[in-house]
Amino acid sequence: MRKKSLGVNAFLNSLRSLLNIIFPLITFPYISRVLNVVGIGKYNFSNSIVSYFQLIGTLGISTYAIREGTKYRNNERQISRFSSEVFTINIVSTILAYVLLFISLIIFNNLRSYTACILILSLQIFLTTIGTEWIYQIFEDYAYITIRSIIFQIISLILLFVFIKSENDYLKYAAITVFSAAGSNIFNFMYARRFCRINLVFKFDWKKHLVPILIIWAVSISTTIYSSSDLTILGIMKNNYSVGLYSVSSKIYQIAKTLLASIVIVTVPRLSLLFGQKKIKEYNDILVRLTNTLIMLTLPTTTGVIMLSREIIMIVSGSHYMRATSSLSILSASYVFSLLAWILMDCVLYPAKREKLVLRSTIVSAILNFVLNLIFIPQFSENAAAVSTVIAEICMTCLNFYFARDIVKNVLFSREILINIRDSIVGCMGIIFICWLCNIGMTSMWVKTIFSIILSVAIYGAILILLNNKLAMEYLHKFRDFRLRK
Repeated sequence: MRKKSLGVNAFLNSLRSLLNIIFPLITFPYISRVLNVVGIGKYNFSNSIVSYFQLIGTLGISTYAIREGTKYRNNERQISRFSSEVFTINIVSTILAYVLLFISLIIFNNLRSYTACILILSLQIFLTTIGTEWIYQIFEDYAYITIRSIIFQIISLILLFVFIKSENDYLKYAAITVFSAAGSNIFNFMYARRFCRINLVFKFDWKKHLVPILIIWAVSISTTIYSSSDLTILGIMKNNYSVGLYSVSSKIYQIAKTLLASIVIVTVPRLSLLFGQKKIKEYNDILVRLTNTLIMLTLPTTTGVIMLSREIIMIVSGSHYMRATSSLSILSASYVFSLLAWILMDCVLYPAKREKLVLRSTIVSAILNFVLNLIFIPQFSENAAAVSTVIAEICMTCLNFYFARDIVKNVLFSREILINIRDSIVGCMGIIFICWLCNIGMTSMWVKTIFSIILSVAIYGAILILLNNKLAMEYLHKFRDFRLRK
């Protein structure tokens, strides 16, 4: 198979992530105003419930399939057999997820009023399974995924503005989000035939796949507990209003995190392949570059969100959600830790087949997050949920580093990375100064926000170039070469 450019893949996946960001940026301000705080709370509480059963349906299959499937991608017969076996396990887990979901709706009376929304959102479980998106990641085919996303996002955008007119339309909103997120997965299944043939097979060594899948699944459970328990506990211990407020800050936080994480996702198949082939130097080079890029992007993102949290909330959701400003500022502090933990998990520990150690770190982090939520949410509401998330991410980063220290110690503490951190911190000071100036010198919220963003980007880039930052200079030279070719 022809080796594909990580730069092109990163661009395509970032473009796809950007579309996934632009869509809610356009729709969420409209939705949060039309559905109001309570309507948003109902939708997000239902979504948090579905996420647990979706976890059962997906198991740890995607991560496992990407890691192991890269070994077979140059052999059509072997990749077809492997994909069929993994897909069969996924179908069985999906059936189990729906059985448990229906039982829960029958048993728990407090879910009855959310039944319709939960059932609509649960369609994502089936659609995700047949979507087999892990195949496209194994073969690093991000062009198809990006084109598909553009088409379905545009259709969903039209549907949303046509059909969502009042606060009672949250069920229609749920249906449209399912269509947007997973509607194209039917086409995914058919299009996957250009790579391999997928069929249901039952005569194979289930244990060979199930043991690592279940370990990765246990990791996913722990991760979901500290990513979804915030909303669930808020809904149970407080009310829909608190859930609605935290949903706004959490949504904005996730939007930027998704775009930043897209850089990590495209490197996972390549890093898994290089580590498996013992090409350690090439593996380390990519890992250093990936870490430096994320540091250079996450530190200014954190600074910018904190400095403009009030304006962001006002623009995205309006004055009714102003109480969400503090939780957004708190959440933004976890960008760096969240993405470093992700790098250590997906790009180091999983390729090294240390999923049992990842399980330990996620269980500890999930328990810590859950306990902190139970203790502090009754008194501090959505702010407590935000603080517990930050602490859990810090815990996860530290534990993942400890378990991967023999592989990454010399990489993550290399002189190149330490210099990049120093340069980025100096650049962030420039962002703080610019935002402060705009805040005292401009009265219009829109003008202040636009100028703060534009000038912050300019001063951050200028500072990195003045400091002769290696990565910034490299991107500058690439931009100049591109201009000259034009």
